[in-house]
Amino acid sequence: MPDVTLKPWSTDDLETLRRSNAPEMMTYLGGPETEEKLLTRQERYLRLGREGEAHMFRIVTPEHPEGVGVIGYWNAVHADTAVYETGWSVESAYQGQGIGTRALVAVLEHAGFVGGRRSVHAYPRTDNAASNAICAKAGMTLNGEMDFEYPPGTPIRCNDWEFVLEPPPVPPSAE
Repeated sequence: MPDVTLKPWSTDDLETLRRSNAPEMMTYLGGPETEEKLLTRQERYLRLGREGEAHMFRIVTPEHPEGVGVIGYWNAVHADTAVYETGWSVESAYQGQGIGTRALVAVLEHAGFVGGRRSVHAYPRTDNAASNAICAKAGMTLNGEMDFEYPPGTPIRCNDWEFVLEPPPVPPSAE
């Protein structure tokens, strides 16, 4: 399994976003986006990162520092509770190698380190076997199926996967 590193999203990552917009990679996400929507998404990733509302990353392997996909998490609400939501995309040529699972484990660790929310949820479509397998392999718990909208306005049936974050260690009190 290749080593995986997450690099914080930057202005240089638009090409990674474009590669992740391939038709075969957007099957479960409503199809490829227009160039205008990609530029809007790029600006949103950068803005939300600056504002601390999201943490987006380029997935990097030693052989591919330019990136092989996108992963991140952002503030969301689930059942009236503040949570993080996560999502990812691994380029077709790199799927099936454990890269998505390793990237998700790293994102869950990052979210635990950042803190502020009790859990991380992922909502892959019920028919997206690969993404559902990644959730299971990364140690997320399947809460069941639910209705969701993605893209907004498009109803889908998805699985609700959850990872409960460990509270950060409390430093010993100085006496």
